[in-house]
Amino acid sequence: MSNVAQQQPRPTTDRQEFSNPDGWLTRTDYLSRIVYWGIHAASLLVFWVGAPLEAVLLCVATYAIRVFGITGGYHRYFAHKSYKTGRVFQFVLAWLACSATQKGPLWWAGTHRRHHRYADAPGDPHSPREGFYYAHQGWVFDSRWEGTPTEAMREFIQYPELVWLNKYHWVPPLVLAVACYLIGGFAGLVWGFAVSTTLLWHATYSVNSVSHVFGRRRYETDDTSRNNWLIALLTFGEGWHNNHHYYMASARQGFFWWEVDVTWYLLRALSVLGIVWDLRVPTAAIRDGGTRRIQRLKVAA
Repeated sequence: MSNVAQQQPRPTTDRQEFSNPDGWLTRTDYLSRIVYWGIHAASLLVFWVGAPLEAVLLCVATYAIRVFGITGGYHRYFAHKSYKTGRVFQFVLAWLACSATQKGPLWWAGTHRRHHRYADAPGDPHSPREGFYYAHQGWVFDSRWEGTPTEAMREFIQYPELVWLNKYHWVPPLVLAVACYLIGGFAGLVWGFAVSTTLLWHATYSVNSVSHVFGRRRYETDDTSRNNWLIALLTFGEGWHNNHHYYMASARQGFFWWEVDVTWYLLRALSVLGIVWDLRVPTAAIRDGGTRRIQRLKVAA
């Protein structure tokens, strides 16, 4: 079956079908909110600690590493299986992404698969049709999407280390926070963890919100996905969102040379080293066929 977006029947449902407890922090709603907004508030401490060069560089480093964890790990590997890797690097990817404080790999990837299954239809966890704020971050605290859809992640549920990480998803962020403090003191903690995490949250959320509202549509998909170059730069390639919804199995989301996709460049480098392999990309016929179809539609109009 082609991975090109097609019109498919998408039943209406208002909860994740196969949910199970995935950690105490998830089930304790008020505590989750305190942690979430507390990290936002902690970012304001930059006005007190200043901007030491080493702390700012630590922020850049922790942002970049964790962006790749989310894009190359949670998204392109766990959610879409757009390439293959070994069990050890699979766990490394999961740990890096988990340190971004966006819950565990099974929850993240399973919920994202749901997004594609119901994209911009009833059952989509974060469609702008429910409001821009809801698509951006309101959905995070909606109890309907709280549990891990384990049935949607059967190929990964067999790995006990991933199940453990999914349940104790707060461990990697805590380890990172301690490491930032040991490296850069209190300023390192503020910049390397609080500021970096806050920026990373909203960059990631922007793919769900901004890239479904602002940008250009190259392909006629049955959702509102759009290509947005600014979001692509901030998220290492995820902003080429219309490309992605058109051919979601691709490890490369910037289909053309001028579409900057840092995650793709890193995956290519890792493939040269033999760490990842079998990177999937659209054929020229798939990639260009949609472009020409859009052009024909414009001419006909």
